[in-house]
Amino acid sequence: MREVTIIGVGMHPFGKYLAKSLKDLGRHAVWAAIDDSGIDPGRIGCAYVGNSLAGLLTGQEGIRGQVILHDAGLDEIPVVNVENACASGTTALRGAWLEVAAGTCDVALALGVEKMFVGDTARSLAALASDSESELARMGMQFTATYAAHPKYNLRGRLTEYGWTERDYADVVVKNSRHGSLNPYAQHRRALTAEEVLAAPMIAEPLTLYMCSSLGDGAAAAIVCAKDRAAELSESIPVTIAAAKLRSGHFFTSRDDGYSTLRDMIGQLYEEAGIGPEDIDVAEVHDAMAPVELLVYEQIGLCGPGEGPKLIREGTTAIGGEHVVNPSGGLTSRGHPVGATGLGQIAELVWQLRGQAGARQAKERPRTALAHNQGGLLSSMDSAAYALTLLKR
Repeated sequence: MREVTIIGVGMHPFGKYLAKSLKDLGRHAVWAAIDDSGIDPGRIGCAYVGNSLAGLLTGQEGIRGQVILHDAGLDEIPVVNVENACASGTTALRGAWLEVAAGTCDVALALGVEKMFVGDTARSLAALASDSESELARMGMQFTATYAAHPKYNLRGRLTEYGWTERDYADVVVKNSRHGSLNPYAQHRRALTAEEVLAAPMIAEPLTLYMCSSLGDGAAAAIVCAKDRAAELSESIPVTIAAAKLRSGHFFTSRDDGYSTLRDMIGQLYEEAGIGPEDIDVAEVHDAMAPVELLVYEQIGLCGPGEGPKLIREGTTAIGGEHVVNPSGGLTSRGHPVGATGLGQIAELVWQLRGQAGARQAKERPRTALAHNQGGLLSSMDSAAYALTLLKR
């Protein structure tokens, strides 16, 4: 298989855009990525378009990618529609990567787009709940409750098990809101104090409002190219896709105590890439509920069990630290338009590796970046989809 690079990325800022359609959001991101790459759009050989909820929220089913790209002026190319919960955008990138790596085309487009504000919040929340197995959705199971109480995450129980405090959870939000305040693409751009986070309305104990990601509209896109053609076709700074892994959730049994799908995946990724967690300069992780970031630190090897708050206190994962996590602000500050989130992470990491992230630049010259994205909920209470992407400069 051929090596593949990202030669262009683009985003529509995440937020609330009642007057904008799915087409408007997608068109903006696609052309921002094309302009960033400097490539002739006629060179794009295929496209993968990630979206999770448009069928329920806008009524557009079946041909969402074709409709959005036709409006953007891209036609007569193969278009693959990807619906994979919160991992839709990253799954679209993996599809485009595989097309180029396999040699079916030299250049491919990946787009992630979502419109969640449709004038009816209850309808949007019901659509989001449908990213759970249907039996769970009918029971009214919401993701906040799952993160708060289920043994897989057990944010309530960790307070006792690890001796963590609610302040430790709030400190994650403080870090990420500070990062998000520096990000012009972020939905929420106000740096919060721990006191504000803890005083916010309780959603599912111990999760307060500011610890939870919100509804959002947005889009992000990436242009990928065969590495041996990149210099010929584009003058942008290329970023290599070193690895991309996708896996569905695990069927837990009584013998699976302590098993982590993410920990198992990341171990394979490190082994295949010949690196370790110490090599990760910057990461974007799926903090749908901000305190989960502490558990992700453990699972991707940045620290041992229960040691996550120490990384926050010491500034290890803040901008300027050794392993910067969520310089974009993460899902809770940058926002979480479901189908766009994964490619939003990728766009941020490409800017970081190029040294183009401005005030939120993680390090002067980061070399290795990790994107962790997951979504959906199975009856086993594991996430339905996990995606890991490793980028190198």
